[in-house]
Amino acid sequence: MRLADHLDRNIFTDNVEQVPNRNGYGEGLKEAGEKDVRVVALSADLTGSTKTNLFADAFPERFVQVGIAEQNMASVASGMAAVGKIPFIASYAMFSPGRSWEQVRTTIAYNNSNVKVIGAHSGVSVGPDGATHQAVEDMAIMRVIPNMVVIAPCDVHEARKATLWAAEYEGPVYIRIARENSPVVTTADSPFDYGKAQLLAEGVDSAENKVGIITTGILAHNALMAAKELNEAGISTSVLHVPFIKPLDEEAVLALAKNNDFIVTLEEHQVAGGLGSAVAEYLSETHPTKIIRLGVHDQFGQSGTPEELLAHYGMDTKTLLDTVRKNLN
Repeated sequence: MRLADHLDRNIFTDNVEQVPNRNGYGEGLKEAGEKDVRVVALSADLTGSTKTNLFADAFPERFVQVGIAEQNMASVASGMAAVGKIPFIASYAMFSPGRSWEQVRTTIAYNNSNVKVIGAHSGVSVGPDGATHQAVEDMAIMRVIPNMVVIAPCDVHEARKATLWAAEYEGPVYIRIARENSPVVTTADSPFDYGKAQLLAEGVDSAENKVGIITTGILAHNALMAAKELNEAGISTSVLHVPFIKPLDEEAVLALAKNNDFIVTLEEHQVAGGLGSAVAEYLSETHPTKIIRLGVHDQFGQSGTPEELLAHYGMDTKTLLDTVRKNLN
């Protein structure tokens, strides 16, 4: 298996660094504020949890605490964007965009307002917070909105880069970030380009069986761990990480489909409407391919440790390995 040059070389060791990717948002937001005085931040009473506190402490005059009022926050941000500001609005993804979806759609996206929506504590790995706080539908409801860019960073470095990129991009952006520690897969020097996927690992061409794994968000490490074991067993396995759910890197997805026997998608989200749906929709029209979608299957979350929940809903490395082996010819 050939790894991309820009990956952290500790990803397969016990020394792999574990950091919440929400930290990258906080660092990136503060850095964006240092670069551009137009950047402002709004929080819905979750300043510390979303790491917006780094910006608030550095630029108190550019920070607005709106309280538990996510719908108002979206509308206020749209107004700020209309007068030239670059607002970042942050809350738990279940509440923003979950609770504020109509305001995000109508006051932000419909007007193509330059607002950046940050959905924190996404996915089931929020853990004990349970179903009411576990957003596993957010990519679906944001991907369907015209003008909206949807990003799911894989680690702390990519979350920082996504935030800095969003500050320079003209238009609405949604970035989903997670609460718990997750493996650091990339480095500070790894590429991050608009609408581009990254081939993290490439399988051996000479193998009889070839599998392509497409992943997004913090599950990239699970995909790489599975790919390592599969390649060592003689099953050529490549891993494509897709930070941009919308726009989808169709060229990279098509190339992976053409070079492999089948595709497995892996996401911490409902299999309906997210990464798996985006890949299936595109390939069904261009290169019909067998696709197995791993994620949450029409269920709500529940309380538990992140590890327990990822395994229960079939998003862990073991389930990925079992799925690939089951579908081999």
